[in-house]
Amino acid sequence: MPYRETGNISFITLLAFTFSGQFLFKFFSISTNNFRIAASFIILKIGYDMLQARFTNTKLKNKEIKTYANDTPLSIPMLCGPGSIANGIMLMNDTNTWTIKGILIGMIALIYFITYLILRNSTRLVSILGKTVNNVMMRLMGLILMVIAVKCFVSELKPILIDIIQSNRM
Repeated sequence: MPYRETGNISFITLLAFTFSGQFLFKFFSISTNNFRIAASFIILKIGYDMLQARFTNTKLKNKEIKTYANDTPLSIPMLCGPGSIANGIMLMNDTNTWTIKGILIGMIALIYFITYLILRNSTRLVSILGKTVNNVMMRLMGLILMVIAVKCFVSELKPILIDIIQSNRM
């Protein structure tokens, strides 16, 4: 399946979760603070793997790799994974007006377009930057993701702790 088709599938999937996230929260009685803390662990794990220059923990044989490459749309876990879905839901939760929601959707579309351009030219970019620069960039992005995850965890833990303290006073 060409990137354009799988990219469209992941874009639609991300938008579906971004819009339906609040419904899912209400249905399962999940608070956004709890979700953000869980999402911070996912983002922290992704950042840690990037910092260690690990692409995946899964060990596949060559035959399995060919099967997955031909049959499996990898854009869902790679472009629309737990981190993307969590961020989409959290950002949509923070929007108050339809204008801001439209800007969020536009930014998601822009990011997917830029991702398309990068993936389309990835072999050229890798050869220009070289393996060492790619490894350094991946580790730097992993560190940035880990910092974002810690910030998200700490900022969302505070309201939960305040609620616990206030409920114990009553």
